[in-house]
Amino acid sequence: MATSDLREELDCSICLDLYKDPISLKCGHNFCRACIVTVLDTQKSAHYSCPECREKYTERPPLEKNRKLCSIVEHFRAAHREETEVLCMYCDPPVPATKSCLHCEASYCNKHLSNHSKSADHILTEPTTSFEDRKCSTHKEILKYYCTEDGACICMSCWVAGDHKGHQVELLNQASEKKKEKLKDVTEKLNSERVKTEKRIENLENHWTREKGKAADVIGRVTQLFSDIRKQLDDVEKKVLTGTSRQEEQILLKVYDLIQQLETHKDELSRRVTEVEDLHKITDPLTVLKKEMISDDIIPGSGDINSDVRDAGRLDEGMISHMLHRGLLHFTDSLIDLKNKRQFSVMEKSDISLDIKTAHEYIIISQDLKSATYTDNPGRRPNVPERFKSNQVLNTRSFSSGRHYWEVDVSGAKEWLIGVASQSIERKIEGDESYIGYNDKSWSLDQRETLSAQHGNSSIDLHSISSLKTLGIYLDYDAGRLSFYQLCDPIRHLHTFTATFTEPLHAAFYVFNDTTIRII
Repeated sequence: MATSDLREELDCSICLDLYKDPISLKCGHNFCRACIVTVLDTQKSAHYSCPECREKYTERPPLEKNRKLCSIVEHFRAAHREETEVLCMYCDPPVPATKSCLHCEASYCNKHLSNHSKSADHILTEPTTSFEDRKCSTHKEILKYYCTEDGACICMSCWVAGDHKGHQVELLNQASEKKKEKLKDVTEKLNSERVKTEKRIENLENHWTREKGKAADVIGRVTQLFSDIRKQLDDVEKKVLTGTSRQEEQILLKVYDLIQQLETHKDELSRRVTEVEDLHKITDPLTVLKKEMISDDIIPGSGDINSDVRDAGRLDEGMISHMLHRGLLHFTDSLIDLKNKRQFSVMEKSDISLDIKTAHEYIIISQDLKSATYTDNPGRRPNVPERFKSNQVLNTRSFSSGRHYWEVDVSGAKEWLIGVASQSIERKIEGDESYIGYNDKSWSLDQRETLSAQHGNSSIDLHSISSLKTLGIYLDYDAGRLSFYQLCDPIRHLHTFTATFTEPLHAAFYVFNDTTIRII
């Protein structure tokens, strides 16, 4: 591993410096002890988390010293001490320097610094080996001033006779302090933004936790609902199968009884046949005539060959169908109760009828008030205040509270614009002021070259996996939610608008050329 890469691995992610007394959290991340203590002190009780991976702890996590990492850091420091430490030039053996003189280009320990010149030309700084960085690249003089006009560090010659002659300058210390003051404001703003960002992260994490809990609750309730459904369907199946088996058993018993009677009759007939055959073998006429008189009692016929099948009976499929029908009918009636029991609201369709008073004259409304079709041969309709000047139509009933759901068949339209509109939407201007979704009075899904959600100046491109043929619209007025669904297999959520509705709303439709839309 390269030295720079190793150094990055040994840097604390909080202070961005080599680990000092490194400790490990349970999640496996390491920090300086002082750094993590400072972070944990700023966090709320029962809301502790790792600054690296955000793993949460219900209690303040124990700080366990990472002895192996501590050893690695110490070996790294020892191996690179000569590269990082500035040593006194006059000590033998060398000891760490405490100051460097820019004029002398030398570094001193405290002992040798006491004999160093106190002249103003001898500027002392923190220990350094990069003396060239402290000098003007043009005049090779020490950088003493800061040009406020050009934002550059300069030497005396630059100010007196160089490129910065006559410019406003400050001493480096003064300029540095001013910059530090400005950096305080920047730091405060950055800290403020960081706090806000942390709060946003916390909000998202809390939202994820809540939604995860909701999903688990819904999964549980759905599982219980279908368990109830299966139980009821199993009961219906059991009753129908039991009824069928009972009929089968009754027919079997009847068939068995009839077969027993016929077997007895067959045995009797066989015995008579044997008697007759024996009579044929007798040669004495007197004996034959006497026997024939004894055998005149012939058993009469017992009817046609299908009479026994008719007597045995048949499976009554009509009764079985009746049992099945009654069982499923009862199940259908109880399905709503099952959904309510598991806290699933019943989404019943609202009664949506198109209002012919609002329909543009190029729109034909069907007799059942469910279909709207564009026509090139308009009929003459009175210009009432409710009528649109654009190719639009609203439904008759307005929604000012509660939950409402309706479905629209758009298979007869390549292009469509469907949504809801406030009663006060503009009707006598053909433009964005009246088009559904293109103003603050309405919300819509727009299917033309692409599918998009429209409201005012906002447009959101959506993606539909397959061609939209049926659209489901769900309005929760009080919650301020308008949702659109693609009703295919499976059902897909397309988009949800959130708003505070202040006016009654109507289902709204724009009818393009050669287009028919129908409310299901």
